[in-house]
Amino acid sequence: MRQEDIWDVEAARGYDTPGTGMFAPEVLGPTVDRLAELADGGRALEFAVGTGRVAIPLAERDVSVTGIELSRPMLDQLRTKADEATIPVVVGDMATTAAPGEFSLVYLVFNTISNLLTQAEQVACFRNAARHLIPGGRFVIELWVPELRKLPPGQSATVWLSESDYIGLDTYDVLHQHVVSHHFRFGAGRAATLGRSPHRYIWPAELDLMAQLAGFELESRHADWDGSEFTAESRSHVSVYRLPAAD
Repeated sequence: MRQEDIWDVEAARGYDTPGTGMFAPEVLGPTVDRLAELADGGRALEFAVGTGRVAIPLAERDVSVTGIELSRPMLDQLRTKADEATIPVVVGDMATTAAPGEFSLVYLVFNTISNLLTQAEQVACFRNAARHLIPGGRFVIELWVPELRKLPPGQSATVWLSESDYIGLDTYDVLHQHVVSHHFRFGAGRAATLGRSPHRYIWPAELDLMAQLAGFELESRHADWDGSEFTAESRSHVSVYRLPAAD
């Protein structure tokens, strides 16, 4: 499964869920608040800007936002809500594509760095972020923590959400550090739809090493955008990396 095939026209049309899920105010609000704070009055660059879930409300907070996006259908959906002047976007992948100018903040949210399926690509993503940042600039990553402790010997899948109309499960290839997320959605009848997406999972310590290779230092890590403490039981984290300031 290539990312270009996953984020097609159908996925783009169904991605936005205004007011619910990842678009819910209690989810999106703290995300935008924290990113606006970290931008510190400078320009922001979003890797994998998608349909503008975060970029649009961040721009409404008077932060100048540019995006990089691989999927043209996702970009087309963004353009129904914000024009090129409001949120300029460069088409390309987040590991190698360059956007014009310099930024005080680069951010990558909602587990998207795991869409890069090799360690080399993920390291390249950090280096690409560093190339775009001014001295002292920050790179922010939101990522889930792999739930391998839930896997007993001989089992390769975990159910991470089960509701009346939805089941989400992950199948793991622990040898290659890969996981495929399966999304089963149920309607009123007997039929169901299935969506799948491949990922390469990353432990926080591995992420920190990638950051060091690109010249970053870990500035902070919390369990969520509200700033909750990150613990051994946390299922996700928001990590802020920073380049050294100019002498």
